[in-house]
Order: sequence, then structure tokens, then C-alpha cells
Amino acid sequence: MKSLLFVGAVLGMANACTKNTTPTTTGAANTAGYQLSGQLTNAPAGTKVYLAELGETQFISRDTATLDEKGQFRFTGTVPEPGLYQVKTTDQSQVLLALSNGSTVELSGDANKLAETYTVKGSRDSELLQQLNRTMQQSKEQMGKLEARYNQNANANRTDSMRAIEQQFYLAQARSTNNVKALVKQNPKSVVSAFVVANLINPEEQFGFVDSMTTQFKTTLPESRYTKALAAKLEPMRTTAVGSAAPEISLAAPDGKTLPLSSLRGKYVLIDFWASWCGPCRRENPNVVKAYNKYKGKGFEIYGVSFDQDREKWLKAIQADGLTWKHVSDLKGWESAAGQTYSIKSIPASILLDPQGRIIGKNLRGEALEAKLASVLK
Repeated sequence: MKSLLFVGAVLGMANACTKNTTPTTTGAANTAGYQLSGQLTNAPAGTKVYLAELGETQFISRDTATLDEKGQFRFTGTVPEPGLYQVKTTDQSQVLLALSNGSTVELSGDANKLAETYTVKGSRDSELLQQLNRTMQQSKEQMGKLEARYNQNANANRTDSMRAIEQQFYLAQARSTNNVKALVKQNPKSVVSAFVVANLINPEEQFGFVDSMTTQFKTTLPESRYTKALAAKLEPMRTTAVGSAAPEISLAAPDGKTLPLSSLRGKYVLIDFWASWCGPCRRENPNVVKAYNKYKGKGFEIYGVSFDQDREKWLKAIQADGLTWKHVSDLKGWESAAGQTYSIKSIPASILLDPQGRIIGKNLRGEALEAKLASVLK
């Protein structure tokens, strides 16, 4: 089953890549800058509160305050642009807030468990972050339970139950993504929305949505680092976006002969990126086999691209899993020429082509793949 990468990314930003550097004081109160004040419970006077900016890959320490006898603290200063900032007392007790010049933000909560108890006022962006956090926390808990059930059934080798749970997982993941997208669409002027689209939504699977929001951000947030990052990220992906003509692949089949992807033109073709060593790929294979057996006589073909390096293991997996479709590989692992062309960063991954060789779907699995095939192969 696919790991909880998406949910983990959303909720993990405040718990990962933390870097404590020498604090840089932001200076005295400035009417043109931000003001962040707070009151925390269950912490003695003198407790340190740390403010850090979320950079491209890590948190960068910006300031430190001290709780007074009433549990109050205060940060003031200016920021170069609206952005996301971490407030923490410890690595285990922290939250993300949005700061911008001219904002007055009030934070309250339990100093020992900020993420679970905090409330924020005075900043619509920070309130949106909290709403996002709550939405994703619910999704994380739901998918965590599904993952635990999946593992229990895997240990007992109950494959039918595993597949059923896997489908529930994908549906829950889709609901989670849709909930996040809804929040973004409702807040197109928020730097939080730009951050979410830039960092937490997979543009490979949601290219149309990400591209549309990026166009809006270019108008509403033209100078934001997140808008610029999105524009740079999307440009090289346009060649493999839904609606684009699929780039050619021409690799060796198991018999050593070159098998071009274009030789299958005239059929609906699923490009299936996988490897014998990839557990999730092998667990997904029965679903692909089922779809292939159902539609192979109706104009459907599969073009399997392996990221293997060991020829014997590749061929053995094909036979063991009953993968009776077309296969190719250059046996270069993650350096596969096809993988580079299609910017594949994780497997299993798949791309569905129409008979003209245009991309009509990406990463369709299980019931989603069968539903798509049923709709196009009527």
C-alpha cells in the first residue's frame, strides 16, 4: 500500500528539518511590521519560545522570547514577504503560523502540547493553517487505522482483505486531497494556499489543478517565493501532463529486441513503471493483471517499464506475477532513460494513453484503473 507521504508531508512540516541556529533578533516594534503575542499555560516564567522561518528545506531561527510570570511573550519585527513561521517551546510542541508586515497575531495554548491546544486570532492566513492542520489530522488518523489493518492482514496473508483495505485507503487519500484543494480554491489570495500547492499537492497527479492555481497566484501573489517555485516546477512537467502527447520510449524487451512505445499506437496503453524489488509494485500487480485480463481483447495493452538492474530478477518477477503484457527495461534502475523522460520519482507509477498516444490519466490504480478503462472502452 502506498505510504502516507502526502499526509505526512502536510502534518510533518512542523516536526521536520528543524534547525536551531544563532537567533537573529528582528528588532523593536515597527508599525509597518508584524506583531506576534501569545499566552501559554503550564510553563514557568523564563521558558523560552522560539520563532523560526520556514525556508526551502529547513527552519531558520529568527528570534527568541521568554515567558513572563503570566505566561506571556511577544515578537515584533519585519519580514521580507508573507511567509510561514514556526513557534515552538520544544521540538515536540510547535505550530506553524503565517506572518506578514502589518499583521497582529495572537496565539494561546498549552506550552507542552501546542499543536493540539492552540488557538490563533488576528491572522486569516494563520487560521487557515489551523483549519488545514485539523483537516489533515483527521485524515492521518483515518489512514493510520487503515494502514494498521492492512499490515495485520498482510501478516496473516489475507490477500483479499488487503486489496479491499487498499481501495479504502486510496478513496480516503482522494477525499483528503479534495478537502485540501477545496480550502485552497476558497482562499486564492492566501500565501498559505500558495505554500500548500507548492509543497503538499503532487503536480504529477493534479497537474490541471496546480497549473490553474499557479495562474491565479501569479495575479494574487506575484512576488511570493511559492508562486515562483510553482512556476519553475511546472514548466518541465508540461511535456507529460494530461492532454500532452506522450514522449517516445524505446527500450529493450526481454528478448533483447527494441520495443518502441509508439508501436502500440491505435490501442489504449498503460505505461506501468515498476520493479521486481518494489513491494508496493508487486502488491499492485494483481490489480493490474485483473484489469489486463478483462480488457486486453478490447483494445487495451500494457507497456511495462522496469526500474530493475538485475535481469534475472526482472524476468523472474514477470513470470511469478503472471505479467503477460509487453515489457521493456534498460536495467539502469532509477537512472532508467524512460524514468528520466517522464520524471518518475516514485513507483508504482502509471500513465494511460489514448489510441493517438495522448496522456489521458496518471497513476490510476485498482478500482480507479478499472473505472477509467470501462469508461473509454465501452
